[in-house]
Amino acid sequence: MVTPAGSGRGTAPDQVLEIDGAQPLSAGLVTALAACCDQAESAGEHAAVLLRVSGAPGAAEPDGLTVALVSRWERALRRLERLPAVTIAVAPGDCGGTALDALLAADYRIGAAGTRLVPAFTGGATWPGMALYRLAHQAGAAAVRRAVLFGTPIGAADALAMHLLDELADDLDTALAAAAELAGACSGAELAIRRWLMLEARTVSFEDALGTHLSACDRALRRTAAARAG
Repeated sequence: MVTPAGSGRGTAPDQVLEIDGAQPLSAGLVTALAACCDQAESAGEHAAVLLRVSGAPGAAEPDGLTVALVSRWERALRRLERLPAVTIAVAPGDCGGTALDALLAADYRIGAAGTRLVPAFTGGATWPGMALYRLAHQAGAAAVRRAVLFGTPIGAADALAMHLLDELADDLDTALAAAAELAGACSGAELAIRRWLMLEARTVSFEDALGTHLSACDRALRRTAAARAG
C-alpha cells in the first residue's frame, strides 16, 4: 500500500499511499500509514506524501472494530498531520471513512467534479470520529452541520467553497504532479513549523503566540544566514 515514487523534482522520492474508504479500518492500514510516515521522515528535506483516497463505507455495520484500533488510527493520522513533509491528497470520487480521515489531515487536497465527502454512518448516526472534529474545525460548524448531524454528503463545489478541497481538476494526475512540483520548493521541516503555527492560531492568544512566532522568525533568519555563508 505504500510505495516510493520518483517525483521528477530531483529530490527525495515521494511516498504514495492508497486508502480505500470502502474498506473497514484495519490494523494493516494503521501499519501502512505508520510505514509511510517513517519513510517520509527519513526521506530528506523535500519529501512529500501523496495520498490517493477513494471510496466510502456502505450500509453494513463495521465488524470487529474496537476503540483501541480507532485510537491507533487517530494517533497515526495525527502523526501524518505533523510530518516534516508536504502531504497532498487526491480524491477522484466519493471519499468517506478512512479515506475522508486522511484527506482532512492533508496539507493540499485535489478533487474532481464528482467528488463527494461522505461522513460514515453507523449505529443510526454519523460515526463520531475525529473527521467530524476536522470538518467543523476547518469549515466551521454551521457550514458542515447537515453533514455532521445527518450524514449529508458534501459535493465538490461546496467542499471547494468551504476550503475542504483546494482544487478541482479534470486531469487529477496532472494536478497532482503540479502540486507535488510546487511543494518541492518547500522545506518539510519548515513547512511543519508553519503548519503548527497556523493551527495553533485559532486557540492561542496573540500574546502567547508571539514568542513562538519570534522563535520561528529567528530560525528562518539563521537558515538564511547559513545559506549565504555556505
